[in-house]
Amino acid sequence: MDTLNVGIVGCGNISGIYLQNILAYRGLSLRACADMRPEVAQAQAGRHEIEALSVDALLGRDDIDLVVNLTIPSAHFGVSLAALSAGKHVFSEKPLAVDFEQGRRLVDEAEARGLHLGCAPDTFLGAGGRLARQLIDGGAVGRILSGTAFLMSHGMEHWHPDPEFFFKPGGGPILDMAPYYLSTLVNLIGPVKRVVSMSSIGFPERIVTTETSPRKGERIAVETPTHVMALLEFASGAQVTFCMSWDVWKHGHPAIELYGTEGSLRVPDPNFFGGDVEITERGGDWQVRNSGEMPLGAPNWRSPNWAPEVPSKANYRALGLADLASAVLQGTPHRSSGRLGLHVLEIMHSILEGAATGQPKAITTTLERPAALADGDAAGLWKGLPQTASAA
Repeated sequence: MDTLNVGIVGCGNISGIYLQNILAYRGLSLRACADMRPEVAQAQAGRHEIEALSVDALLGRDDIDLVVNLTIPSAHFGVSLAALSAGKHVFSEKPLAVDFEQGRRLVDEAEARGLHLGCAPDTFLGAGGRLARQLIDGGAVGRILSGTAFLMSHGMEHWHPDPEFFFKPGGGPILDMAPYYLSTLVNLIGPVKRVVSMSSIGFPERIVTTETSPRKGERIAVETPTHVMALLEFASGAQVTFCMSWDVWKHGHPAIELYGTEGSLRVPDPNFFGGDVEITERGGDWQVRNSGEMPLGAPNWRSPNWAPEVPSKANYRALGLADLASAVLQGTPHRSSGRLGLHVLEIMHSILEGAATGQPKAITTTLERPAALADGDAAGLWKGLPQTASAA
């Protein structure tokens, strides 16, 4: 076998980029999709010339090797467990599960069955994340001592067509956005061993303002923290100030800054796969290293919600699927793994629990940093989009 046949479960907002990009990676063959809303699955199937099935029918198909779980977070556990029980490899959108013990069960189930379980985000495997990793591993800024990580905006209700779940338990900026930042930090620094945190809800109600949403004007009661600050202590001794907020109109913080014994490093937005890495030696000027010429680094996508002046970004989602397929088919390291997803899930829950109780939380899971992905190996995963491919 040199290819895994892929079935998508969940045909919502994020599915379009997966359905498009799967065609561009080696080791993957897109076969079918499913959704609890048959008409939505049928629409995506028609765009990509694949079969639309029910979830049960997709899981029961012998010719589906890998199930990609793109359902809402509260459904991640049930769908992933059903897929693993059906003997399928699984790649899940983040978070691995809403509940930590459910996430642990998924990892245990996959390992007991000899199956691969992967979890988004896979952005740290893109050119921007690889360039930052190369500089750190090469000693360009010395040993990492401390850092900052900021994701701050005014939430999702101004662009997402159905944003309610973002403001309910299982949502919020921690479970929704922190995986990008935490996975990147673990890839660069190593595992986290302790967190101290606090949180708040800045706006108890949100109003849907998305112009194209059928829910425009509806009010959403906020039931999960929307501003969370934490101090992350890593096993290496590094300490990183961590802030995830949907209560901020505007700010000037870089996404991630890391401070080492020999210099400082700015890591590009971990929500994307490319971008500029900035580095300074001791007190010198910032030097910009662009990753756009590296494999999986060229800008190739833009959101329809962006203003014309916003530049295109590198969006190579499904890289984690290709990484998983290579691990299954070629025995290469599995980097965006369930074990990494579980560690990130425990960190997130510990941040939220620590904020609720006012107590520091020790992290019980640990792992080695994911194996670095060499540029040549990254290039080998990507074959490019066929001329007939179209975004959904």
